[in-house]
Amino acid sequence: MGMSGLERGPLPRLLNPKRHWLAFGAIIAGTLLLTLYKLGSCGICKGNEAVEAIFIQQMVEHGKVFFPAVNGGSPMYKPPMFHWTATALDRLFGLNKVTPFNFRLPAALYTTAGVALTMAFAYGILSIDGAILSGLTLLAAHQYIRLGRMGRVDMTLTFFETLALFAFWWWFDRTERVEGSNRSSGAMIYLAAAAAGLAVLSKGPVGALLPGLSIAIFLIAEGRLREVMRRIPAAAVPVALLIGAGWYIAGYLVAKHALLNRQLGSENFGRFFGTLGSSPPWFYLGPLLFSSLPPSLLVPAGVFAVFFARRESETHGAGRVRGAIKLLAIFWLVTLAFYSLAAYKSRWYLLPMWPAAAVILAWWIKQMGLRYGRRAIEGGFAVGCAAVAVFNLFFIPHQEARECVHYGYRTAAAEIRRLVGPSQPLYAAGFVDEDFAPLLFYLDRDAPFISVNLAAAPPGYIIVPAELWNAHGDDAKDFEVLMRSSEGRRKPVLLRHSVERTSPSP
Repeated sequence: MGMSGLERGPLPRLLNPKRHWLAFGAIIAGTLLLTLYKLGSCGICKGNEAVEAIFIQQMVEHGKVFFPAVNGGSPMYKPPMFHWTATALDRLFGLNKVTPFNFRLPAALYTTAGVALTMAFAYGILSIDGAILSGLTLLAAHQYIRLGRMGRVDMTLTFFETLALFAFWWWFDRTERVEGSNRSSGAMIYLAAAAAGLAVLSKGPVGALLPGLSIAIFLIAEGRLREVMRRIPAAAVPVALLIGAGWYIAGYLVAKHALLNRQLGSENFGRFFGTLGSSPPWFYLGPLLFSSLPPSLLVPAGVFAVFFARRESETHGAGRVRGAIKLLAIFWLVTLAFYSLAAYKSRWYLLPMWPAAAVILAWWIKQMGLRYGRRAIEGGFAVGCAAVAVFNLFFIPHQEARECVHYGYRTAAAEIRRLVGPSQPLYAAGFVDEDFAPLLFYLDRDAPFISVNLAAAPPGYIIVPAELWNAHGDDAKDFEVLMRSSEGRRKPVLLRHSVERTSPSP
């Protein structure tokens, strides 16, 4: 592959092409170290993780692989790609018990695969030093590594959105450069379609919407939309639809209407239009700039440079590089705009922007290196990222352990399991789903929610927050306190209600 103008000039020692496979392997090893170090030392204690852990528990330990429901029939919150990956890994390694480590392992592996994928893409357009710079950027990105250690669906979504975007470019670039290459490069467009479908299975329709919309805007900007649409094989779109919609269709056919309502209603349209809460449009300004210092502060400058910086001579190679970077910058902007318009916002929603941002930043750093000295700019940036990665290695596990102190319920669950037999009725009152999920995971049994009006409680055992019991305990009759826990924010209390309820007179 020929070098573009970006590859001229002396190369820093750290980025020597003669050592590129060693450097590539070192960054992949570094990603594994960052994501696996003390991965299981912190229990499953936060609600947004515990909700996913409960459904994986149902799949791995109870065999409910397709449509698990828990705690009185509550359906899955998210599509199952992350959960299926965890289940497949447990089957592969012969594991039949969900632990904090194997629960989070899929996210760590998707993170590592995402770094490798990003470096491979950067290598194709920016050579080895661009690949190394993009990989080091991801190692230094606190947000990317942090979520790579969490049992959530976001990293699965990030990997497949990135794969869809990159595979499309590989197909588009091949067909542009090699006449009559449609057949030989056709595998890439099918890979892009399959990845888009798997992104839908990771977190919903947004997984295909954002890459697809970005690609469409790119093609319109290049004046190539109609021409490229004619080139795309007719079967590619059905592949994406079949993979992405298959699980939803199966849910409809087996009458899982509560599941579909949650998936397509509250979890997608509800979040976008505000039924689950709202935040101002400028919510992402802070996370965008300060979530992963220093790379997060530099990425907007790189995106700006894609569209407004002075262009070097437009050789074929330089034009090809700029086309790839332009596609990634459009994806970065589309993702930011989409989530800024959505009513419900979370800083974690910016995660899929990071692989594209890493390549953009590597390109921009190389541009700066050409102007101000490659050894100082590229070498300095590489050393800075490596230093931040070492900091992340120790700081993130410390951060996790510190947060878990305030959320964990493992000891409380063990005590409840000791006091309440598996066949005895157990209920919960005064909690919400995510609030109760860490305790429910370690209970490994249902505890359906009942009314906070304890006077109407059925006989049996009831878990309530300390706040609820302190406020209404004096008025509640026929209740015995069996356990008070000091764990977590809600400090659960276990009650026994022993009075038989009688039917009202007609």
